[in-house]
Amino acid sequence: MVNRLGNLDRVFQALGDPSRRAIVAKLVVGPASVSQLAEPLPMSLPAVVQHLGVLESAGLVSTEKVGRVRTCRLEPEVLRRAEAWLGDQRTAWEDRLDRLGVELGKPSEQSRKA
Repeated sequence: MVNRLGNLDRVFQALGDPSRRAIVAKLVVGPASVSQLAEPLPMSLPAVVQHLGVLESAGLVSTEKVGRVRTCRLEPEVLRRAEAWLGDQRTAWEDRLDRLGVELGKPSEQSRKA
């Protein structure tokens, strides 16, 4: 569990950058070459490669080099684990808020005496 959470830390850190989120969004559509990923981004190709390295080390992206072309693919299972963690957190907070709502809806001790 600790190892899994440590990996989630890297996933959320990787997704914390808007350029990396843009890369992930493009890869959701399908695999793409590094140059295709770099095309819409306002940065140099080496900067895009660095961002891909962060995404790859977090497990979000895998790359394969065939000849001179490096193709990147999204690893959806890693995103599913992050989504599951967020879902668990949401469920826990919704339960807490529901309990708070029940408590706030109860008449107070002072209003019962009045």
